[in-house]
Amino acid sequence: MAEEFWRWTESRWTSPEVDWKDAKIITAGVDVGSVSSQAVVMCDGELYCYASMRTGSDSPDSSRNVMNWALQETGLELAKIKYVIGTGYGRVNVPFASRAITEIACHARGANFMYGNSVRTVLDMGGQDCKAIRCDDKGKVVQFLMNDKCAAGTGRGMEVFADLLNVPINKIGELSLDVPEEPPPVSSTCVVFAKSEASALLRQGWPKNKVVAAYCSAMANRVVTLLERIGVEKDFAITGGIAKNIGIVKRIADKLGIKPLKCDIDTQIAGAIGGALFGKALIEKGKA
Repeated sequence: MAEEFWRWTESRWTSPEVDWKDAKIITAGVDVGSVSSQAVVMCDGELYCYASMRTGSDSPDSSRNVMNWALQETGLELAKIKYVIGTGYGRVNVPFASRAITEIACHARGANFMYGNSVRTVLDMGGQDCKAIRCDDKGKVVQFLMNDKCAAGTGRGMEVFADLLNVPINKIGELSLDVPEEPPPVSSTCVVFAKSEASALLRQGWPKNKVVAAYCSAMANRVVTLLERIGVEKDFAITGGIAKNIGIVKRIADKLGIKPLKCDIDTQIAGAIGGALFGKALIEKGKA
């Protein structure tokens, strides 16, 4: 079978330190995105388990599959989870969700949990759009801007390039930094035209690392423009799958002159974390 270079690593995790049987409030967030889906379970506000996998063609099935995988071998059943928030592109199609909340609100709340309450600007780089979010010390959204005109500056665009160049998507970022000097960015803002432009550069004899660098630079430029429109206030954090691409992150940091915060939690689960935390807050306020 031919190698699928676009295929990023799916993952699941269970905390060795948290026992759901001791928890008073168990909540979950399910983030069904256009490219990936995540399910997070939290026990009394602590991260207990999560799963992250490819979104299929059916949002309800994707939400069930990712939740089932998150709960696998934990002994915890969906029926014991008191409140489930659906978020993301397919948030209204999570059949077992108690409520749906926008991914903008959930990513801001999730970033607050992951990076700390000093975060004031969050960049969510998703599968088919990017969002620049300003938030307060509680993770509440103050202002946001969204770029969803094309997939060229998103995870889906990166998948297209990985396949075009026959480079595993997990290695794209590192490869893009392996250039003697930064090439001019590709000019196209559409992923289809950017792919054609990259193909032309390859025919001209450009090596793969230079082509990848040109594309990563273009992505960073578009994201920085979005951030500058909303105004970047420290501290700054990045969520979403593209936050794992060191080539994009470094170029954004260099162009802004601000280093994004780092954390040990998977950046792709920020939205689902936010959803689970919203569920806990609703229960505590008696609004569930």
